[in-house]
Formats: sequence, structure tokens, C-alpha cells
Amino acid sequence: MEMIKETAKVVRQQQIDEGIFDMELSFPKGAALAKPGQFIVMYCNDKSKLLPRPISICGINKEEGTLRVVYRVAGEGTKEFSEMKEGDTLEVMGPLGNGFALKEEKAIIIGGGIGIPPMLELAKQLNVEKTVVLGYRTSTFLKDEFEAVCDVKVATEDGSQGTKGTVIDAIEKYGVEGKVIYACGPMPMLKALAVYAEEHGMEAQISLEERMACGIGACLGCICKTKEKGHHTNVNNTRICKDGPVFDAKEVVFA
Repeated sequence: MEMIKETAKVVRQQQIDEGIFDMELSFPKGAALAKPGQFIVMYCNDKSKLLPRPISICGINKEEGTLRVVYRVAGEGTKEFSEMKEGDTLEVMGPLGNGFALKEEKAIIIGGGIGIPPMLELAKQLNVEKTVVLGYRTSTFLKDEFEAVCDVKVATEDGSQGTKGTVIDAIEKYGVEGKVIYACGPMPMLKALAVYAEEHGMEAQISLEERMACGIGACLGCICKTKEKGHHTNVNNTRICKDGPVFDAKEVVFA
């Protein structure tokens, strides 16, 4: 898998919700290779922060040579990114990971929390009958952009919009049907969707969120337990950054 490391330029950045930022990067070589579900790692200009930060790709514009990332400020590294302005530069490596395998079957695209942004490019590229189900706490960031490309159902924890409860509550309430589930979000949501897919005889591709160190599979810092032995480790785990982040839900052993 080819990956690029080079200096990227901030094309634009804005805050779209509390603690959530939307950044577009000029990264032509990376944009040319990127697929829905992949991620990049972004390096801090403050060299005291040694490890890069992995950020899912939210949007791909091959014509303009840009990648879009929507991320939550979670520490000092992402705080540095959030303070960047148009014209600022930083080192970026990517695209990384395996992305989603697009199938020619009716789809349910599911995102939860900060797992919502990487599903937007998939929703745009997946040219089949599809429904998007989004799970939020309260604020529904990016919802309007999903609605521009397909039917959207929403679940919120407080019931302020859509269904009160989980994405599965929304699927059941609105009678959402499909042959393939594509999902990204917190592990409890993915675990519940894996069970739901198995009960309904559906394929489920799930993108795992995990803290990463190197981002290229060398450090074994981001492993998940799997039913099959990993090629690299020869034990029942695999590297999320290198062998994922997208897995067949049937392969993953949830804690």
C-alpha cells in the first residue's frame, strides 16, 4: 500500500461544534490515493510532541488535491491543530489503513459520535440504495451534509432530535433495512451492531476507533482481539492501524 509523507497546507478551518473542528488540507498526492474509511496521521509542529495524531478522513477532493478532516480536541496535539489558520503548514502521512469495501447492495451507513465524519465520504461514493443512521449525544454536526446525499435517521441520547436512544433504536423505529452495514463509532455501538448484523444475516464492516502511536503497524500499540491469528503477531490479535481500521464484524472478538 502506497503512502505519502509531505508538508500539507491548511486551506481552511472552522469550529463546527463544541470542541469539534473542520479542517481542509492541501495534500495532493495523498488525496489522489485516498479511499473512504482510511485515515491520515498529522504531526505537531511542536517537536516536544513526538507521536503523530491519527485522524479519519471525512472528505476527499481529488480534483483540488485536498483532504478534509473533522476531529474533536482531545489533548495537546489536537489543540495545536485547532489553533491553525489558513496557510499554516504541518507534516502529514497517509492515506493509511484499508478503508471500506464498497458493495453493490442496499446499505445502512451508521456513524456514532466522532465516528460520524468518516462516514460522509462513504455516503457520497456508495452508489446504491442507502440510509444513513447517525447517533449523537445532543448536537447534530454534519447532519445537513448527509441529508444532501441520502435519507438520514437520527438517534440522540436525550431525545432532542430523532429517536431517543441508540442507532439500533433508530433502525428499529424507522424500519431501516439493508444487506450491508458500514459503521464507525464507539466500541459498545459496534459490538451491538455486530450482534444485530449476525441476528439479521447481514454483512457488517466496522471501523474501529483506537489510540495509535506509530500509525503504520510497527509498534503494536493499537491491537484488537480477533478470531483468526494475526499475520504479524501469530496470536489472536491484529493491528488496527495496519490491518484495519475496517474489519468484518465477524472477525472481531469484543471484550
